[in-house]
Order: sequence, then structure tokens, then C-alpha cells
Amino acid sequence: MQGVGFRFTAATVAGRHDVSGYVRNLADGRVELVAEATSEVLDSFLAEVAAAMDWAIADVQVEVLPATGEFSGFRVR
Repeated sequence: MQGVGFRFTAATVAGRHDVSGYVRNLADGRVELVAEATSEVLDSFLAEVAAAMDWAIADVQVEVLPATGEFSGFRVR
């Protein structure tokens, strides 16, 4: 859901974790979050985002892929 501060919150939380990637709004109203880190760091990062935004998250789809190393830092797109 757009317009609820998800991207700002995800970026703020990412700053507290060793995570790289991005978060962006999609044209259909969903929000995409792509993150690379160790599995422990990812679990902690995603749990903190979920705890902060649970009131605004209607559905979560997770796809685990090999890390590409293409990201430097975490950005809002």
C-alpha cells in the first residue's frame, strides 16, 4: 500500500542493519523491497520493518534469490 510511509520506514530500518538494495512503489499500488544481506541480518531487518508497518501490510510475497552484489547501500527509488 502506497502513501503510508513504508519506503521511508524501510530505508530508516535499513540504516540500522548491514543491508543493501532498494524499496520502490510499483504502478499497481504495491511496494517492492529488494534487499541483500546475510540470512540473519535479512531476518532481523524484515522483522523490524514488519513490526513497524504491520498495520499497513496487507500481503507479503517473498522470493529468495542468490545475492548479486549489484547494490551499494540501501535506496528509495
